[in-house]
Amino acid sequence: MTEYDYWKIFPRMPRKVTIGDITVRDGFQHEEKFISTEAKKFYLEELIFAGCRHIEVTNLGNPYLMPQFRDAEDLLAHLRGDRFKKRCERKGINTDDISLTAITIREGAVDRAIALRKRGIGPDRVLMMVSTEEEHHFANSGTTLPAYWKEAERCIKKCSDVGIKMCGTVSTIWGSPIGGATDLKDAVEFTKRWLEIGAHDVEHADHDGSATAAEVYRYFSMILDAIPDTRLHIAHFHETKRVASASILATLQAGIVNFEATLGGLGGQPANFLDDCPVKGTGDYYYDDPRYVGLTCLEDLLVQVDEMGITHGYDVDRILWLGRQMERTIGRRLRSDAAINGRTLKEGHMQYARPGLAKTKEKLGEGPGQKLPGDWAPQAVLPEACRPR
Repeated sequence: MTEYDYWKIFPRMPRKVTIGDITVRDGFQHEEKFISTEAKKFYLEELIFAGCRHIEVTNLGNPYLMPQFRDAEDLLAHLRGDRFKKRCERKGINTDDISLTAITIREGAVDRAIALRKRGIGPDRVLMMVSTEEEHHFANSGTTLPAYWKEAERCIKKCSDVGIKMCGTVSTIWGSPIGGATDLKDAVEFTKRWLEIGAHDVEHADHDGSATAAEVYRYFSMILDAIPDTRLHIAHFHETKRVASASILATLQAGIVNFEATLGGLGGQPANFLDDCPVKGTGDYYYDDPRYVGLTCLEDLLVQVDEMGITHGYDVDRILWLGRQMERTIGRRLRSDAAINGRTLKEGHMQYARPGLAKTKEKLGEGPGQKLPGDWAPQAVLPEACRPR
């Protein structure tokens, strides 16, 4: 007989997951208008109050390249300030449980994070990034892979000396928007290299929506066979073909427990235009239509795992409300369906019921809850041709 218990079919699939939010960094970096510092503070706070404990705050790279993050120090100082700590205390949130991450692609940004740490407002964790496809890596970082690996090794040592954790990202795992198809074995090797040189954890990234569910399951199975500690791995998916939810499911089936997402599916390549002015960004966009670029929607991901019975630690309804507020902040319809349509409620939506069912059943001589004609047998008898062989 077929096994119907999902967790027996996929014994590695978790009952509990951790979902980090990266809206204010990865989400906003793609926007071609400056999101106000007050709005950023609002969403950082509200995401934490709604249950987020791993949050990307900002990018500490050169604001000349990405002026969206010219308020980086203000945001970090706000989350380290007494006002925010007191608000957390009133809500029963221990600020020691909150991990603040800043992106530091190059060594100069890492040095900035260390200086901020010494001032008492620095991040708990920083992130550097390699791509398995070197053209994509060069477009992101401006340097070669061998040179970057040595830079990352230096930076990890510097960070360790001041108590900052380093996350190493591996990108273009399932393909590159520049160089095309890639080999999964390269990404497994790069993951090992990050851990070898001292990274605290590794983000496994599909940065352009190249992944398919089958290849995602294969890759993360390979990863956990090679490096079985699930605490070391974070799944990061972009959404360009409306198939990321299938990739999320395949990742769960493989056994991964850590994920990232953004409100409304915001995000993508850093903007090369802000407000009324062209800016450097990371150069020309490698997509044709910005409506079909972004990350996994936090709202939809939460509804997906929540309705599977997987524990996640968020107030889902609060996140759905935040998603609707984000549409007003950004000024357009975003990509979350759950933010608009809500959750599938087990008690239903009786406000949509057509009146008169009970009276109609009574008039027809049917009992309450009766679903079959009274003269039918209690169990169906299948025709011989339809029975299991």
